[in-house]
Parts: sequence; C-alpha cells; structure tokens
Amino acid sequence: MGPLHGIRVLELGSFIAGPFAGQLLADYGAEVVKVEPPRAGDPMRRWGVTKDGESLWWPAIGRNKKSVTVDLRDERGQQLVRELASECDVVLENFRPGTLSRWGLDYAKLAEVNPRIILVHVSGFGQTGPGAGQAGFGSVAEAVGGIRFTTGSPGDAPARAGISLGDSLASLFAVIGALAALAERGSSGRGQEVDVAIYEAVFALMESTVADYHAGGKLRTRSGSVLPGVAPSNVYPAADDAEVVIAANADTVFSRLAEAMGRPDLVTDPRYATHSARGERMAELDELISAWTSRHKSKDLIEQLQNHGVPVGRINTAASILTDPQFAERDMILWRCNAAGTELPMNGIVPKFSRTPGEVTRTGPPLGADTDEVITTLTGTDAETLAALHAEGVL
Repeated sequence: MGPLHGIRVLELGSFIAGPFAGQLLADYGAEVVKVEPPRAGDPMRRWGVTKDGESLWWPAIGRNKKSVTVDLRDERGQQLVRELASECDVVLENFRPGTLSRWGLDYAKLAEVNPRIILVHVSGFGQTGPGAGQAGFGSVAEAVGGIRFTTGSPGDAPARAGISLGDSLASLFAVIGALAALAERGSSGRGQEVDVAIYEAVFALMESTVADYHAGGKLRTRSGSVLPGVAPSNVYPAADDAEVVIAANADTVFSRLAEAMGRPDLVTDPRYATHSARGERMAELDELISAWTSRHKSKDLIEQLQNHGVPVGRINTAASILTDPQFAERDMILWRCNAAGTELPMNGIVPKFSRTPGEVTRTGPPLGADTDEVITTLTGTDAETLAALHAEGVL
C-alpha cells in the first residue's frame, strides 16, 4: 500500500496536465476516481501511437484509476459530482478557468459540501490575471514561460523537447501542491485551492535567466548541446555509432578525465587548466575529446570513464532503455497487460519508497468500468435511478 493509501482523489479534465498528476497520485496509493464524458471518454484513450485501436499511452496515464462516466454539462451530472466531492480529499481539474463555476463545481460550492476539500487547478495561465481566460496548451506555455527561447541550436528556430514538457511539469507542481495542502490540512482541518499555471511551472525551471539579463546584461539563448562557458560537457561519438554524454567541467573531474584519456598534460596546460579557460576553448577541447572517444566502443568507453569517476552516460533510445540493467534493477520498466490483454512496457514509479512502495495494480480501465460501483458506494444512488441516468445519457 502506497504512502497515499486512504486519500481519495476526484479527477476531472482530460489530456495530460491533469491526468498525469492523477496518475502520480494513484501510483502513490491514492484512490483516484476519474470522471469522463459518456461515450467519448478522455481523448488520451485515442492519442499517440495505437495498436488494434487502443492507445499505447492510455494504459499508463490511466493506471490505478477508476473510470466513471458523468456528463458534466447536465445539472444531474453536476449534482452527482458534488456528491462525489463530498467524499473525496482532493479534486483535480484542468479545464479553462471559469468552467467549473458555470457548472456549479467551483471551490465555494464544493467547500459547502466538504470544507476539507482541496481543489487543484491546472491551466495554461492560472486562475487570475489578464491571461487567465485564454486557452493554453503546454506547447504555448513552454513558449511563454521562456524555455522554448533557450532550446535548440544557435541560428535555428526555437525547438521543443520530444515530449509534452510543459504539461508534465505542471502535473508535478500539481502533485506537490496537493501534498502540501494535505499536510497543512492536517493541522488546520480546512481545505483550500491550489492554482497551477503551466507557463509558471515552466518558468520555475528557468534558473537565473531574468536576473542574468536584468543585472548581468546577459541574455541566455539557444546554445545547442552545451551551456556557454561550461566545458567539457557535451555529446561525444563512440566507435560503434553510439553517443555518450560526458560531464567533466569541474577541475577535479577534468583531471580524472585527462587521466582516463592518457593525457595528464591537459591538467597543467594553461589552455585547459581552469574552468574559465576550458569554457573559452570549448570547441577545440570538444574536438580533442571526440577524437579520443571515437576510437572506443561505447560500452568500453563508459566502463573506463566510470572506473575513473567521470560522469558519463549513453544517450539512450527506447530500444536501449528496454535492455538497460539499471532500469530493470530499479523496476523502471513495468510489464502490464492492457484491457485487451496485450502486455506492454510502461514507465515505473518515481520516487521509490522504502516502507510504503507504490504499485501498479491496474492499467487504464475501459470507459465507465466503475461508474455504477463508485456512484452507488459514494453517493448512495439506487439501482433504479442509476438505470434512468444511463438511459438518459447522464452516465
């Protein structure tokens, strides 16, 4: 049983920013009740790569959750959600600001039935401010938050990471906010709202970029695979066409790299002897290191550098991750069957807990698989009323 066993979460919304937060809370043992539109469900059921009509992403982002179908645009559906919220600890949503208020599901209404409720909002630009009402997908928030400007190679257009970075960052902050609010509730006994803006989740990772510009006159921009002035720390080729990242910019680590290369003279060479000197001669130093790494197969290269205490790692692909013993040893590849019975690999649980580890006991369920059980248990709705709500398309 995970560390959040006994906590019940009501997940509203769709796509990534809210549901990934729900996945993480479920990983840690919370009971997550996911509310989806009848018939259509969360678009994540159909997003990304599919096999036999089934999304290969849904089994992971929907794992450990209960699927309940409710039409949130119907007054009867809204009343059911209020009743569900009265039995929950956290409500997690990622609709455009103002949507919950129109449905009578805003914090004030939920707190009337459950003063201990914690309502976690995830939106592009937050619940307040001049941009609050704007539609905001993660890609737009990555641009506004600043990370796109610094991603890519000099002279090229801003690039994006190959994943939904902004949405995922917002999910992490949503989980952090929910946990902090739960901790505070333990002393006050009261719930509260947690407001996560995706652009702010991105901006929170932007280090000292605004101070660098305002006080230092330096505008951090796209620099490819390196950080200006930090060397050696780059991608280097191996003899077997693999690539490795070597991070040896600290003086002590650089001396160990020089020893591994059989070039102890580099440590006393004034061109490379200090951090600033190496930063000024980054390109020529990278060429020197590349000439050495390209003579060794990646496995031998990594082993040799690790033996010398030099931080190094292969640039993994999905294929190499599936055979990486470190991933396997730490249960970071979980093999589970989807609803159709196909065994699939999915990302493991982070972080690891020594006494109350999380577990994946169920992959993303079929749409509405738990509707009757959850609504009957939490709201006391009788079978005749349930049947009528199903017939009228509310459930």
